[in-house]
Amino acid sequence: MKRAMIQRFIAVLSLALVVFGMISYVVSGNRLLDNTIVNMRQVIGSIDYALDYNEDVNSQVKEIQKALKNNLRITVLKNDGSVVADTDAADIEMLSNHSDRDEVKQALKNGFGYATRYSDTLSEKMLYVAEQTQNGAYIVRVSIEYQGLTDYLRILLPPLLIAIIFVFAAAMLVAGRFSYTVTKPLGEIAEEMLHIRSEEPEFDFKTYQYEELNIISYTTDQLINEIKENMDRLDFEKKVRQEFFSNASHELKTPITSIKGYTELLQNNLANSEETKKDCIQRIIRETDHMTNLINDILMISKLETKELSVDISEVRIAPLLAEVLESLQPIAIQNEVTLHQDCQPIVMQDSVDQLRELLSNLIMNAIKYNRPGGDVWVTIIKQSSEMTITVKDNGIGISEEDKARVFERFYCVDKGRSKKSGGTGLGLSIVKHIVSYHSGTLELESELGRGSTFTIRIPMQNENVV
Repeated sequence: MKRAMIQRFIAVLSLALVVFGMISYVVSGNRLLDNTIVNMRQVIGSIDYALDYNEDVNSQVKEIQKALKNNLRITVLKNDGSVVADTDAADIEMLSNHSDRDEVKQALKNGFGYATRYSDTLSEKMLYVAEQTQNGAYIVRVSIEYQGLTDYLRILLPPLLIAIIFVFAAAMLVAGRFSYTVTKPLGEIAEEMLHIRSEEPEFDFKTYQYEELNIISYTTDQLINEIKENMDRLDFEKKVRQEFFSNASHELKTPITSIKGYTELLQNNLANSEETKKDCIQRIIRETDHMTNLINDILMISKLETKELSVDISEVRIAPLLAEVLESLQPIAIQNEVTLHQDCQPIVMQDSVDQLRELLSNLIMNAIKYNRPGGDVWVTIIKQSSEMTITVKDNGIGISEEDKARVFERFYCVDKGRSKKSGGTGLGLSIVKHIVSYHSGTLELESELGRGSTFTIRIPMQNENVV
């Protein structure tokens, strides 16, 4: 990766340096051309100052050329374009009129002009600079050999090459350092990610100077943590599923064994009296009902989990529904010497009356079962904002911190002996949790051993009314 980065960097850098060199060459060449023109105008000014136009101009310009000791060609023209002096012409009379030359036209119009072109007289490409004299009667023109910007190449090339080499070397150094600062962290991140193969992977991502790399390491760390959490969750669900099948088998096996035993007593005529036969039949019916309730609860949880439960939505009056549930549970409360209390606002909402009844029944039944003689259960239902809040509080035996995390698991019982005695299936709170989840609600539990428990449920309301 480091090699690929450097190769691409070299390619981009080389292209950039070529473009930079070309631009620098053109810009610098044009700048040198401008400076050359300025210098040539200064020479024209000196020539104009030195000439006496009342004397032989041609001999004067040749003397001036000798004094300047350079290869400048000096030409003096009248405003009509006729040549009166030229340092490189053997016979002035043979020179054509120069009024059509670009630099002469510009000088006549603007006082100054320049042009580049091929000279038939000298058989070379020349740069011409022309300017009117102070008296306005003549035009002085000077010219030098000019091959375009290539004339400046020998001047520009050495410093340009030195600059390019220096920039290239510095850029390579920076590229190497930059690629190292990128590839090293990526290598460290990749090395850390290899730890995921271990049974108990531990990761230690560093903080780097580039935020993008920190995002990679942070995201990778988050992803790995999520994977670990999902694996832990899958392991937990696998364990819960195994416990569920084990508990379900045990819960179903017990009534089936009882039914089989009582049936064999009847079949073998071992129940001699009518009273014994009647008792066996009642026990068979009770065990059958228990097994039916268990199967129905399991099916309900399964449908709630998969969102396949078919529900009938209708207008539900919460206060009458709560009164109905409390009335049905009153005999069990009397049997357990528990007093029920209610406080419900007159709420009307669109929902499933069966699910709400199941929810209330299981919550209140749980509060009755895990209470003590002389205990109380308070049920409060109010509307808060756009939610219906159901609170079921008791002053019973309470739940330990260890059991709090598991009370909503299927078949989990805080007090197994008490659960068996009450005839429950061990699925009540699990059903409550799944109904709340089905409604996209929240479920909170506060409890303390020996002081009781409080279950608080919040269910979003749609098309609700308070009447």
